[in-house]
Amino acid sequence: MNKKLLNLIVPAGVVVAALLLLQTPAESQAPAGKAVKGDPTAPAGGSQNADTLKAKGKAKGGPAGPIPKTADGKTDFSGIWNGGGPVGDIKQGLAPGETLPLLPAAKALMEKRKSQDDPEANCLPTGVPRIAPYPWRIVQTPTHVFFLFEGNIHTYRQIFMDGRKFPKDEDIDPTWFGYSIGRIEGNTLIVETKGYNDKFWFDFMGTPHTELMTTVERYKRTDYGNLTVQTTITDPGAYSKPFTVTFQATLRPGEELMEYICQENNQDVSHINGPATLE
Repeated sequence: MNKKLLNLIVPAGVVVAALLLLQTPAESQAPAGKAVKGDPTAPAGGSQNADTLKAKGKAKGGPAGPIPKTADGKTDFSGIWNGGGPVGDIKQGLAPGETLPLLPAAKALMEKRKSQDDPEANCLPTGVPRIAPYPWRIVQTPTHVFFLFEGNIHTYRQIFMDGRKFPKDEDIDPTWFGYSIGRIEGNTLIVETKGYNDKFWFDFMGTPHTELMTTVERYKRTDYGNLTVQTTITDPGAYSKPFTVTFQATLRPGEELMEYICQENNQDVSHINGPATLE
């Protein structure tokens, strides 16, 4: 691994412990006129909607209220969210009438895939834009945004917010979440990413990608409890043109992330022998 990038890697335990202390003041805000005990940005009702929403990766509408701000006046995206990406089928995020512009080789690969080979089912990271049907937390600081995932192996994703540019392509080692740089424009967090590996699937269907993939994600906080997540995917190795998918995430006031160890007594894979599908 390139030494410059190696220095950027921080053990996950250190990240979680340190960043929860750095959570911005707006994380403790509730909608105007409402007093909320505990952390008002954590999910309510646990993962009670996970099963019914699993196929679409979408959640019910979140609580209404004004959009919180950080101490420096920027939109605060902090909190625990649910949804925001594909789970069962990425096509469900396409605009009406659109289809995935799969190249023939990518389509052939997709048709050969088996459910038991799904990396997510084998406790590996979901990659982008896929998301597990469990809550996830945004931790926002002036220099970084971190996504902490309850699902699978308690993975985290770091987004550099310090104005840096991308390293040279040859200096980026392909990873599950790539190399991400971000900025905030109004109520939208914009994240550009390159340097993905080709190991993760987009969904249960086995929708593929290659290491040529780049993404531009737009996380728009439309009010206190709702986040629209729009991801534009460009991958000339698997798709004939860029395409965009849109999903919704909702704030989960009143809860925290729970410990979930996917590798512990994982019996899922032995029961999903067959073609990659929603069934």
